[in-house]
Amino acid sequence: MNADQLAVGWLGRVPYAEALALQEALVAARQRDLIGDMLLLLEHPHVYTLGRGASEHYLLRPAQSVPIYRVSRGGEVTYHGPGQLVGYPILALQGRQRDVHAYLRAIEQGLIDGLAHWAIDARRREGLTGVWVGQRKVASIGVGIRRWVTLHGFALNVSTELSRFDAIVPCGIQGCQMTSLRQEGHPEVGVEEAARVIAQSLGAVLGRNCQALAADRIWSWRERATVGGIGDGA
Repeated sequence: MNADQLAVGWLGRVPYAEALALQEALVAARQRDLIGDMLLLLEHPHVYTLGRGASEHYLLRPAQSVPIYRVSRGGEVTYHGPGQLVGYPILALQGRQRDVHAYLRAIEQGLIDGLAHWAIDARRREGLTGVWVGQRKVASIGVGIRRWVTLHGFALNVSTELSRFDAIVPCGIQGCQMTSLRQEGHPEVGVEEAARVIAQSLGAVLGRNCQALAADRIWSWRERATVGGIGDGA
């Protein structure tokens, strides 16, 4: 794959643990230049995740049936579930791109530009990571980097059941109100449609041409890692 291309794969609904294992395999492959840069787009079943330094005090009353994972991303606690677009960029940051702050701002800008497709006036808020509509948060971001290859990423509320956030302090921000495309007047937008729009806007911000990649090709890297073909290299 050319350096200016971004392979984009829509994976549908994937359990969190499976998606995490897939990321691990792809990061290892990207570190060895066995694959090019990728963007995984998907949904998760109900799950709560905590960043590597997140406080469990922000888990207020999570349902016992909902799994909780502590993972190697930045940020506090968040919720993933049906109706939410999750994006995991697997990118090798090279040269001047080796700037974590700039990378976070690029993801924010890609989401902001994508939301403009639906005439949603989304913006940043000073001192906070993520994307907001007024005082309401529509997208959360938490990334990890291993030997300058990215993993984890962003979550955009499309038609998310927002009451699920009541069980946590979202992103560790007291009083944080969450919103979604549906809440902002766009109930007609589905997660897969949102994935197509956000992929193009994020690709444009990153200076990449998006190229669709079949899900089975992406999953094949997870299978190779399982049989011992790839170590994590971290």
